[in-house]
Amino acid sequence: MKLPLIKHINKFIEENDSDFVSESILLLEHISESKGIKDEELDVIGELISNMYGALEVHKMIESGKPEKEALNEFMQRVLGSIDK
Repeated sequence: MKLPLIKHINKFIEENDSDFVSESILLLEHISESKGIKDEELDVIGELISNMYGALEVHKMIESGKPEKEALNEFMQRVLGSIDK
């Protein structure tokens, strides 16, 4: 996951709506099931989906009252914690 990309997607959510991101995730998941997709393309799609889900999680924390910086740091700590396990 890339924090700058999560921040950028979160800005998009703030300016537009989280439904756009949710629907984009659905589309990318559907594309990933196509027979003609190569492994490298699946990796890119998976990375995009991960960052989009991350931005949605950060956005929920911000909506619940956390400052953006704190929400981003907390999310990344959770991600790093799950990798260490």
